[in-house]
Amino acid sequence: MVAAAAVAERLAPGARPTYSQVMSPRTSIAVGATLAALAVALGAFGAHALAGTVTEGRLATFETGVRYLMYHGIGLVLVGLARPVNRLIAPLMLAGSLIFSLSLYLLVLTDTGWLGAVAPIGGALMIASWLMFAYSTYRTRPT
Repeated sequence: MVAAAAVAERLAPGARPTYSQVMSPRTSIAVGATLAALAVALGAFGAHALAGTVTEGRLATFETGVRYLMYHGIGLVLVGLARPVNRLIAPLMLAGSLIFSLSLYLLVLTDTGWLGAVAPIGGALMIASWLMFAYSTYRTRPT
């Protein structure tokens, strides 16, 4: 919220924020590192707090969410290090990983089966972000 307010203060009325004002490379790296740390913490939670309280299948589902959160945390770091890239890659990757992983965590913790139908939305966003990253990287001329 604070970051959004800071961006809004720097913009002229009616102006649209640029990529660097919304998700700068530095922000992408910081968010990616934070997701990776969160993945480690959630992995430990799953291994210690959930083991024995949920079925093996549910634990595997939780671990899938953790694994993909880590992959996309690392992905956001890579996006932040690669320049220039399409400004939609980092937000798509972040949204996809959160939708995918959170839906799996909630599915396991609440035993709400319909949340399994939400995960593919996050998966599609993650796939789109990686394809955009590949295309953007390919189109960038070496310096």
